[in-house]
Amino acid sequence: MKYKRFFPLNSLRLQLLSRSLLVILSLLMLIGVFQYVFMKQFIYTNKIRSIEDQIHLIPDDVWKHDIETSQNVKRSRPMVYFPGVNITFINQKSTFLRLAKDPHHSYFPKLSASTYKQVMNNIKQPDNTTSLIKKIDGHQEQVIVLKPIVFDGEIQGVIQINTPTESLRDLLIRQMMIFLMLSLTAMTIAFFVFSSVLKQTLVPLFTTTKKVEHINAGSLHDRLPVNQGQIEMDRLSLSINEMLERLEKAFKAETEAKEQMRRFVADASHELRTPLTSIHGFLEVLLRGASSNPEQLNAALKSMYGESKRLRKLIQDLLLLAQLDQLPPFQKEYCFIDELILDMKPQLILLAGNRKVLFDFPSRLPSEVNKDQFKQVVLNLFSNAVQHTNPTTGVIQVVGKINEEELSLIIQDNGHGIPQEHLPHLFERFYKADASRSRAYGGAGLGLAISASIIELHGGKIRVKSKLNVGTAFEILLPLT
Repeated sequence: MKYKRFFPLNSLRLQLLSRSLLVILSLLMLIGVFQYVFMKQFIYTNKIRSIEDQIHLIPDDVWKHDIETSQNVKRSRPMVYFPGVNITFINQKSTFLRLAKDPHHSYFPKLSASTYKQVMNNIKQPDNTTSLIKKIDGHQEQVIVLKPIVFDGEIQGVIQINTPTESLRDLLIRQMMIFLMLSLTAMTIAFFVFSSVLKQTLVPLFTTTKKVEHINAGSLHDRLPVNQGQIEMDRLSLSINEMLERLEKAFKAETEAKEQMRRFVADASHELRTPLTSIHGFLEVLLRGASSNPEQLNAALKSMYGESKRLRKLIQDLLLLAQLDQLPPFQKEYCFIDELILDMKPQLILLAGNRKVLFDFPSRLPSEVNKDQFKQVVLNLFSNAVQHTNPTTGVIQVVGKINEEELSLIIQDNGHGIPQEHLPHLFERFYKADASRSRAYGGAGLGLAISASIIELHGGKIRVKSKLNVGTAFEILLPLT
């Protein structure tokens, strides 16, 4: 249970640890196989070379003496003696003569006659030898070295030296056992060391996981650390932080949108209710008998007509805002804004009444706009200036400027101005800085919101500056074509 607690079977730490150790174990096993093959070849080859070197040090005369001595009935100790090996002489008649015998392993193998003849026939140099490693007739595996013997220029036979490979195998097994013990020790050390190193390596991941769990619990304002010393984790944390930024902004925008929608519905309901209430009231008056009175009837009809016009304009503005919210594609065309304004000049002068209207366009103002919608923006801003200026002493200026990046159209008046606390909210829907004046002119607080939406869809923006008892200036900024 404790193992599962600290190393859950599906944990990344355990999987990395087990797979890393498995890779190390596989490498050690591969190294062990290669070591066994190479070491076996090395030990056997080294033993054969040792015997060959000893044979080459002995002259043929010494071999002749030992052969003749061994053939004598009164044998004396041979001159040639190799510890741990058996020495046999095989003549051309395939007769075996024992020259030396290992007291512990006295077996000597008997190869086929063709093998001995092949060694005798293939001699090219006096020191030529042939080595074999064989297991014959169920006996122990033997290392066999064959050397042809030449007396007086004639081949007399073959000297065969053999020794069992048991001691060589024991040496090889000891070496492999040492390698196995060292491998097990290395694996044990690697387990504890790598487990500790892996734990430290995964600290940024554990930190990120805990932080994400905390964020998931509702703390969207928290952010992941991005300087943990691991490029991959830092990049992941940075990406998650950017995603959280967008999520937080989206949630905030959604909250604000819901609040704006709530206010919009409430304000729209209020604005729609007012003219409907007025119309309903006049109808009640008429139904009670005022319709028989021509003066009262005429007054009621005029009032209901005015309220219906106001209601119609409000509904049109609401429909236009709904269309603008859907971001419809604009049919734009290249034109000069100054020419567009001057074409509206008679209409603007008529709208201004006795107010003075000034136009100032020192340079051409090229842009791509939807003419009808842009004219509506100009009319909205100009009407707003008319509403807030004195009918006789009011002055309204329309000024066009241009720079390297954008053009500017300013509609400025010398009216009573707007208090600073109202400026941030002017482009909100149904917001009215002066409710009584707006109602007198039939406004519902949608004109500036509509204007701002249209200009934003053109890729521009509207700014406002105002000072009490000095005047107000609305500036339209559009990108140049």
